[in-house]
Amino acid sequence: MKSLFLSLVIPSEGKLRALFQDWGEDSRTFLRHDVPKIVLVMVVAFALARLLRLITGKVASLQAGRLSSVIRAQQVRTLASVINSIGIFIIVFVAALEVLPLLGLNLGPVLASAGVAGLAIGFGAQTLVHDFINGFLILFENQYGIGDIIRIAGVKGTVESMTLRHTALRDDDGTVHIVPNSQITIVSNMTRDWSQLTMRVVVAYSEPSDKIIQLLEQIGEALKQDPNFANDIVADVQVPGIDRVGSGEAEYLMLVKTRPNTQYAVSRELRRRIKDSFETNKIQTAAPGRVYVMDQGGKAS
Repeated sequence: MKSLFLSLVIPSEGKLRALFQDWGEDSRTFLRHDVPKIVLVMVVAFALARLLRLITGKVASLQAGRLSSVIRAQQVRTLASVINSIGIFIIVFVAALEVLPLLGLNLGPVLASAGVAGLAIGFGAQTLVHDFINGFLILFENQYGIGDIIRIAGVKGTVESMTLRHTALRDDDGTVHIVPNSQITIVSNMTRDWSQLTMRVVVAYSEPSDKIIQLLEQIGEALKQDPNFANDIVADVQVPGIDRVGSGEAEYLMLVKTRPNTQYAVSRELRRRIKDSFETNKIQTAAPGRVYVMDQGGKAS
């Protein structure tokens, strides 16, 4: 009984020799046929990854050189990094699909399991995927950047940070709004290329219209020639004339085009100069002791 057990557990010398011969033959076949294929796939994958990194880096550097804004350049680099990461993932995934069968691994059950798991994750993470797709398109299309004043998802504020997942806005009272990119359907950018300051100056109805228009034009031209504001105003200040008449007052319109995010400083300086000019020229106000200078939102000062 003991000898029978040993003969079953410990193979004979002939069986060991045959086993080693089979291993040797399989190893030689693997080294002769499969290893060169694996090396070729890895070399091609490495070359494609380097080429992708080189192309995205070159495009990012060229675009960053053309953009005057540092923020826009950062967005281009971020977008290039995202494209590079996605491309490398695809290259590695395809290379793995080519190499694993050469190592004797059956990918059928693995892919089936991955498909079921991916389907379950996809149903649970639809919003997250939507966030990333929207974030990628926002960066790719350069819809807005850090520092822009925008209105999205019903909130308005200055963009403080943006990722593929969300956009952070800070409004006028300092509140920070975190908006998922999947909630962004319409983007209203109020600081793209230039901003327009719309001011409404209200004076007494009896004041001569030509005199008021001339004063406002002089104020606008003087502000445009001021070295402290010359770079902020991108076009001639326009005074179209009377925009509204009623209740013993006349409302004059002023239109000023400024560089993004400079309209508020220009607006404050214009108000100061209008007040001083009206006091110097003894312009009668619509109400005793009050000069109304309103912006588009209807705020008076």
